Amino acid sequence: MNKHYYITTPIYYINDVPHIGHAYTTIAADVMARYKRMCGYDVFFLTGTDEHGQKVEKAAEQQGIHPKEHADTMVHRFTDLWKVLNISNDGFIRTTEERHRKVVQYIFQKVYESGDIYLGEYEDWYCVPCETYFTEMQLVEGKCPDCLRKPEKLKEESFFFRLSKYTERLLGLLKEHKDFVMPDIRYNEVASFVKGGLRDLSVSRTSFNWGIPVPMKTHHIIYVWFDALANYLTGIGFLDNVDMFKTFWPCDAHLIGKDILRFHAVYWPGFLMSLEIEPPKHIFAHGWWTIEGQKMSKSLGNVIDPNEIVKAYGVDEFRFFLFREVPFGMDGDFSKNAIIHRINGDLANDFGNLTSRSVAMIGKFLNGKIERPEKKGGMDEYVEENVKRLVEEYQKEMEIFSYHKALHNVFEIISILNKYIDTEAPWRLSKEGDVRIKTVLYNIWNSLRIVAMLLYPFMPQKSEAIWHALGIGKPIDKVLFDNEKVFYFMDDISYIDKIKPVFPRIEE
Repeated sequence: MNKHYYITTPIYYINDVPHIGHAYTTIAADVMARYKRMCGYDVFFLTGTDEHGQKVEKAAEQQGIHPKEHADTMVHRFTDLWKVLNISNDGFIRTTEERHRKVVQYIFQKVYESGDIYLGEYEDWYCVPCETYFTEMQLVEGKCPDCLRKPEKLKEESFFFRLSKYTERLLGLLKEHKDFVMPDIRYNEVASFVKGGLRDLSVSRTSFNWGIPVPMKTHHIIYVWFDALANYLTGIGFLDNVDMFKTFWPCDAHLIGKDILRFHAVYWPGFLMSLEIEPPKHIFAHGWWTIEGQKMSKSLGNVIDPNEIVKAYGVDEFRFFLFREVPFGMDGDFSKNAIIHRINGDLANDFGNLTSRSVAMIGKFLNGKIERPEKKGGMDEYVEENVKRLVEEYQKEMEIFSYHKALHNVFEIISILNKYIDTEAPWRLSKEGDVRIKTVLYNIWNSLRIVAMLLYPFMPQKSEAIWHALGIGKPIDKVLFDNEKVFYFMDDISYIDKIKPVFPRIEE
């Protein structure tokens, strides 16, 4: 039976300029998608854009164009960036697509028919930029608690979802599945919020027109979050490909920023419970990035375009930095000095130099041809045992999105290899005619192959370059982790020659 894995990013507002936060979530999902494919899973990785709501309508009005035309222009900001960042998504969903409209209206109708959606009147404070209602108590000095802008007082007829009805079921879900929300700090936030009691949720608006109409009262527009969250169903064929939906649902992981945790960890499972659809298995909410110690904002002019980072430092270097620098889930700070330090230290000095000198030694002492190990001694068994152990540790950390610790395991292997070379001195073994040189250089070569494999989800292009330098062709078909259990790999190895530096140093 094939193993399946479904992972998603949030869908991104088309009005936003793509920044490091958008890149962070999407690369994080890409890392897991690539890792799971290497483990033999049939993966579906979904991302997309959120194209409805009052903000989009107002932006289009200011330009004198239809909101869909505005959306068609803006969506390329994201699709073009994903190509630059080497994102391997399998699906891309736009909420303006007809397939999505059908799904949203279908599930709204089903929930209404079940009695969980009812018509009433809503009066409260509404933040247009956040597209969220707040009570008087939730405001901070009269302002939105999230973006600190002044909200509008709205009173209008509205459909409501009986979220309060699902308080106990949500508490039961959280109690039974402690890893439903990750990391722990976010789990505790959600549990506290639900324990505080849930109010019914307004799920329609009448004060603007750009959105999906409520089926039974078309002058009502379906609340943008009810619409947006349904993308996770649309994207895997909820109505138009039943077999695909059954294969991939429930979703294995929704990756999100911590600012939209409540919508995903409370509202979304509530909607799904009403539909009698199983909730997702995991929701992982990561932290925010500051820029040189400052909060990122348009007014400060410090919003960094990922395209510019890639031009300056390289796409794989940027991908690596994001998860080597900060534990995934925590807040982080981006600075020029920090990324240069990681590139020059971890990549150029540690890994790059190790790769170059190892390839050069194989060329010089074995005429560029890896041979079957013949004799063990010295640190040979220590290297073999510890590489196998660290591969297992890496896999355990990857399974729980602990990318920072997984990369730490990789660099432990690199440290062991540098010590191994210094201790065993292949140049001495060659000079003395010791047959153990075949074993030592095989162990170095094979460990480097494994390191490149472990780094592949983070740095696919650089890893492929290293595999090529090691004489391995099309390695991704062969690097399923079973090979590492026996620490042996000799398939299709061609001539090994010198290589240019994989990670050139950056002048500070």
